Amino acid sequence: MIRQKSFENEKPSLYLVPTPIGNLGEMTPRAIEVLQSVDVIACEDTRTSGQLLKYFDIDKRLISYQNFNEDSSAKGILNLLSQGKNVALISDAGYPLLSDPGQRVVSEASAEGYNVVPLSGCNAALNALVASGLIVQPYLFVGFLPSSQSDAIKKLNEYKNYPMTIIFYEAPHRIEKMLRSLLEVFKDRRICLARELTKIHEEIIRGTISEVLEVVSDLKGEMVVVVEGNRDDYEKDIDYSQLLRMVNESVERGMTTSDAIKDTAKKTGVSKNTIYDLVHSKERKENVC
Repeated sequence: MIRQKSFENEKPSLYLVPTPIGNLGEMTPRAIEVLQSVDVIACEDTRTSGQLLKYFDIDKRLISYQNFNEDSSAKGILNLLSQGKNVALISDAGYPLLSDPGQRVVSEASAEGYNVVPLSGCNAALNALVASGLIVQPYLFVGFLPSSQSDAIKKLNEYKNYPMTIIFYEAPHRIEKMLRSLLEVFKDRRICLARELTKIHEEIIRGTISEVLEVVSDLKGEMVVVVEGNRDDYEKDIDYSQLLRMVNESVERGMTTSDAIKDTAKKTGVSKNTIYDLVHSKERKENVC
């Protein structure tokens, strides 16, 4: 067992620092403070990160940490930590490790007993999820699918029966092919496509996969695709008596039946139509009796 008390020891720390995904106003004061205080900043692209740090008047040593050099870079960061240096890990945009480099150094640094300290901040997946209009929790974050279409189809087949909302990342030049693969495997579910999040051209498109496919050919910017889970298989295992109890309890607290059904649907992820039919089926049976 590894038990870390981040602020109750003098050990060197590896800080995981999110950076803005578009709007620089979303850089937090704590993120700026940490980047100003560490000895070294590890980043994906020293040029991109150099511009960000210059904007916030941060002058620190930058080292490269990318997927292709992760083995050697992780060793370099561990060496710095062994010398008593504090290191911050940042991505070009967003949160380190989430479809970005960092997994190896975090695993090894924590195994060696160094502090690994996460900061709150920007994350495109969560931005898109909460704005999607789909069930927010539980959710599954996948990130980018494999570049090979056959591999992507294989991966999608692994997820097609999952009942939770699923989040993907995709690049603009691959989005149409990705959605066609999604349609083939998942059928025509509801999705939300969010692009250019926090930027001036931010756009959030909600609809079925086939509807969104009609407008994607000219879209630009990094994209998040939030996909409805497999509700069919999920609803086979529903405890209908519990749903009725929840609706009845809400009505007893003063809600209308309609609002109680909506509230129960929101809390459980079961469709409003399913709950509506259940409630009114019970009422019809009671009237017959």
